[in-house]
Amino acid sequence: MTTILDPSDETTVPHRERQPRPESLGGLTVGLLDISKPRGDVFLNQVEQRLTALGATVNRYRKPTFAKPAPVDLRHEIATACDAVIEALAD
Repeated sequence: MTTILDPSDETTVPHRERQPRPESLGGLTVGLLDISKPRGDVFLNQVEQRLTALGATVNRYRKPTFAKPAPVDLRHEIATACDAVIEALAD
């Protein structure tokens, strides 16, 4: 069994089912979310190269600040435009 840790400050963590992994990334749109921490973009640049080589379309997004959750409109844009999302957490 896999345990997923939630980095939020919720006192009671809700149960979340894992989504099945796609068989291939070819033809999918993957969103890369930079949370605005130093060097997160360096990591995501490398991830973007790998994803593109696998046939994925990559959309890049950036939070205004790492100190707060992503704005609702940004979350909505990502959710409606992407099949999967990778979030960069770096310093």
